[in-house]
Amino acid sequence: MAATTHEDLSLQEEQKQEHERVFKQQNDDVPASSLKYLNPEKGQTMETVRKANLISLLQLNALIVMLVLSASGMVSLQDLAFVLFSIVYIFILSKFSFPTISGDPSQDTPVFNPKSKMVRLGPIFGAVIGLVLPIAYIFDGFLEGDKEGIRAAAPHVFLLASQAFVDGVAFSDRFSTPIRVFVPVFFNAKRIFTLVDWVRNEFSKGYGDDYGGGSASAAARRLSLGRWLAIANLVFWTLDLFGFMLPIYLPRAFKKYYSAKTE
Repeated sequence: MAATTHEDLSLQEEQKQEHERVFKQQNDDVPASSLKYLNPEKGQTMETVRKANLISLLQLNALIVMLVLSASGMVSLQDLAFVLFSIVYIFILSKFSFPTISGDPSQDTPVFNPKSKMVRLGPIFGAVIGLVLPIAYIFDGFLEGDKEGIRAAAPHVFLLASQAFVDGVAFSDRFSTPIRVFVPVFFNAKRIFTLVDWVRNEFSKGYGDDYGGGSASAAARRLSLGRWLAIANLVFWTLDLFGFMLPIYLPRAFKKYYSAKTE
């Protein structure tokens, strides 16, 4: 009997070692530092690692943008307080209003099909028009000496970067679906006001402004670019909030949450 038990244990150990060997071969392009966070017995794959690393990278870049803009003095105390309040508030909501239902919310069925073009391309387009181009506009403003243009665009960029960072927090395994929807709705509503101020600022400037000694053609080019960029962001994020988030995303998320709660 003892011999049989020893053989069984040896066989189980060999099977475990073989399973780990196959798992490492399947994930041979994943750094060793990442493999240690995997548990092959739970079926974690290379795709899981890539997704986690991608989310972490996006959060890190967003945090860098937040810190740079905050340190530059272009972000108001009200905007800083808003971000801090939103982080505290989602924890309060998750505790008292929308607690998690399943043991692992990260495994919940998404509100929309993640393979759909809207889900895949929408965030990319929003990141380009809302972060990449405005950051390039701000950087160009430093070169051209357009302090007013930088100061007007900075709040929107800071709040959108903050939204990306807090989104990463909300999509962790601690928060339910309504909390994940709350973040973009909350931040979008706030950014509408900063975008209106940005548009108003751009149209208050004249073509004669040379931004500290630059050429007239460069000033005209930058003025036109700033106006179109501000308008494009205002239109896009207004449609995103009032045409998608509030009438479509929010109701479906709440329906999914309460349906799971009554099961």
